Amino acid sequence: MINISEVIETNKMIEKENFDVRTITMGISLLDCIHSDLDTMCAKIRDKILRRASDLVKTGDEISADYGVPVVNKRISVTPAALIGGSACRTEEDWVRVAETLDACAKDVGVNFIGGFSALVSEGMTPADEGLIRSIPKALTVTDRVCSSVCVGSTRQGIDMDAVRLMGEVIRDTAYNTADRDGLGCAKLVVFCNAPDDNPFMAGAFHGVTMPDTVLHVGVSGPGVVKSAVEECRGAGFEELCETIKKTAFKITRVGQLVAQEASRRLGYPFGIVDLSLAPTPAIGDSVADILKEIGLEQPGAPGTTAALALLNDQVKKGGLMASSYVGGLSGAFIPVSEDQGMIDAVKAGALTLEKLEAMTCVCSVGLDMIAVPGDTKASTLSGIIADEMALGMINQKTTAVRLIPAPGKGVGEMVTFGGLLGYAPIMPVNTFDCSAFVGRRGRIPAPVHSFRN
Repeated sequence: MINISEVIETNKMIEKENFDVRTITMGISLLDCIHSDLDTMCAKIRDKILRRASDLVKTGDEISADYGVPVVNKRISVTPAALIGGSACRTEEDWVRVAETLDACAKDVGVNFIGGFSALVSEGMTPADEGLIRSIPKALTVTDRVCSSVCVGSTRQGIDMDAVRLMGEVIRDTAYNTADRDGLGCAKLVVFCNAPDDNPFMAGAFHGVTMPDTVLHVGVSGPGVVKSAVEECRGAGFEELCETIKKTAFKITRVGQLVAQEASRRLGYPFGIVDLSLAPTPAIGDSVADILKEIGLEQPGAPGTTAALALLNDQVKKGGLMASSYVGGLSGAFIPVSEDQGMIDAVKAGALTLEKLEAMTCVCSVGLDMIAVPGDTKASTLSGIIADEMALGMINQKTTAVRLIPAPGKGVGEMVTFGGLLGYAPIMPVNTFDCSAFVGRRGRIPAPVHSFRN
């Protein structure tokens, strides 16, 4: 049993070390909203979301007040829209109408983001999938709170390179559609390999079709807490370092478990998972990069960075698994550039490159995240970067993702600013050698040999 004394133990974490429950995310199935008439389908979507999520924000705030634990965000994820809109949506404008319906629902219930304007195309695209994907640039331009994701690969199915090629174009077009906001639309768009059905974090959250009709997930965060704990064992050996990180992750996750159970009890919907990711923010002292420096690196990107990150990620998982009945989602150390002040500083110092970040994603969650690149980066280059990251996920049987933000009119060394949790970032150089002949090949990269396990 979890009791209030376990929360009291975390007071120091909350008051001095930026600990928070990053999100309560309500997953809602929209499969029963499928209809051949667009107006009817949108009305059914709106009715169901408003009925299920009307008390989500209030409940999150009440739990925060009762237990003294900051619950920063309340969010919604829904069934991938491509799975429900195929009968009703015939044009780009139809798909945009679905996105606008989701956006209006998010605003009405008060959540900061709603995820699920998504398609799952690891083995190929249906007309509905392609229609939704091609509508993403406009949909993310005319909405404020809608997040979009496209899963283009998996270990069991391979990588749909036609979708990878298309996503390079979609990212470029989304950036230019929101050029007045430094390409902000791309901050709400992520490309996945091995996308989990129960991820509570945006922009990649969607409600998987194998899950209950309505479910509650919680994402915890505590980079500042882990950094503070690691400070206490400076000069110690790896065994003591690992034990310290595990014990700290256990405490963090226990609070997430409590919040998840309380939200489930008060709202009357089942508890899904706790995602025990270390999710940084631009706030000073809330940085995964600072943990790596405390472990012993002058800057993230220095030799030893991948090993240090692997250690951190593994110990967080080991500690968290013991603290919750159900751990899921992404669960690891996030390394988004714009959302982590320490990562921003490392890029500015020249210590951290796009290639090193790619190597780091082999051992952590979740991928090349919130990285600003020059606005004139070719769509084929964006597709090549996506393909590389998808291959890492496919071969290593892990979730990987890409959230690149081309900054229209800006080049290497200039800054883009998004505000809030999305932060700001220096524009990083990309390899400009051409890969268009590669990404221009049609079809699918087959699944690796170790995917055949039946």
